[in-house]
Amino acid sequence: MSDKLKAGYPKSLKKIQTKYCGGCGHGLIHRIITEIIDEMGLQGKTIITNPVGCSIWADLYFDTDTVQPAHGRTPAAATGIKRALPDHLVICYQGDGDMAAIGTAEMIHAANRGEKFTTIFVNNAIYGMTGGQMAPTTLIGQKAATAPYGRDAVEAGMGYPIRVAELLSCLDGTAYIARGAVNNPANVRKTRNYIRKAIQLQMSGVGFTMVEVLSQCPTGWSMEPDESVEWLEKNMIPVFPLGEIKKPAAETAVPAAAKLGAA
Repeated sequence: MSDKLKAGYPKSLKKIQTKYCGGCGHGLIHRIITEIIDEMGLQGKTIITNPVGCSIWADLYFDTDTVQPAHGRTPAAATGIKRALPDHLVICYQGDGDMAAIGTAEMIHAANRGEKFTTIFVNNAIYGMTGGQMAPTTLIGQKAATAPYGRDAVEAGMGYPIRVAELLSCLDGTAYIARGAVNNPANVRKTRNYIRKAIQLQMSGVGFTMVEVLSQCPTGWSMEPDESVEWLEKNMIPVFPLGEIKKPAAETAVPAAAKLGAA
């Protein structure tokens, strides 16, 4: 990253007051994405698709073209956009309730087809916007508005948290799958590298890429922001391990042209 970008403010990120709750990770994830867009010179060729949920506010902050599909239908919209504009950067910006619940079919089939867009999947293990209900990624024992005694997989029939990254990694159409977090500076740096790599691969014409990002939701978790950072480290990461889960067969397949602005 250049010194200018380190000290400055991303051109692709609007300078407005955030609507996100204190301690939420969405703003930091926005910053990471827009820094990479600027570094690669893609602001004028970026289209963000953001559905219902906390991600619906993304169009307020990204100074790029954006589309708001119906709840869960972001992969379908992104498929059409990327096929019509294959030289553009197309990003699905989705939460766990949207992507892993109402949008499960859309997500799985787009990934299986190898659609050439990138999904940024924000996993905070709760329905953040609609009142803290249990999400597909809610942990066993974690309390939610619809699971006041904690998620019970067996006796209450609530099932288990879905590991989306591992699920998609089994599909032949996926080219790159990684999971990061934004709970501390070291994990932020690693997550940034994962997102950059996913975008580079998309722009080189490789298939479906996705980065899952574990994020704090102090409001949905009924915690103070500092508590939520510790809770994520202690509880979420053991269930959703961080790292690159699926990489291209040949790491050298990324053309030099796709590495513009590489750190």
